[in-house]
Amino acid sequence: MEGRVFSINISDRKGGPKNMVRQAAAVQDLGLEGDAHAGPGLRQVSLLAIEDIEDAEFSSSGSTELRPGIFGENITTEGVALSRLAPGDRILIGDAVVLRVRQRGKDCPDPCRIGRELGVCIMPKLGLFASVEQGGTLRVYDKVRIQSNRPRYLRLPSLFSIWKT
Repeated sequence: MEGRVFSINISDRKGGPKNMVRQAAAVQDLGLEGDAHAGPGLRQVSLLAIEDIEDAEFSSSGSTELRPGIFGENITTEGVALSRLAPGDRILIGDAVVLRVRQRGKDCPDPCRIGRELGVCIMPKLGLFASVEQGGTLRVYDKVRIQSNRPRYLRLPSLFSIWKT
């Protein structure tokens, strides 16, 4: 599975939308430099897919146009099925950055501030949270690759080997 970084988003305050930037430093064991959520822990970096943001726009009753960073995510991806990832999977970005998936979704007041303002919040179900295993510079359009430790398929004996016995 391969995609790209659609947007990088940071904010110096928690609880609201983030602002788009062209690049950011991912700091090992901390998160994105300059972001209010940076610090030790399991939720150093948050991710959403632009495809999920576009889908949410159809169900939004708010007057605000949905855009990358509006749900408070740090990295908006394109072409990566984030919904298929599980804790333990790695996300490789560009030439250096390695994120480890730690959590899918989050507990959020119902409705949270973003949900009240926009009429919808997708972070509780579709948000992905990761820690920075290896730091480096993130840039918009960087390649995103997934490294999963889970088997892709179940190996079953072939019909030929069954027939042969």
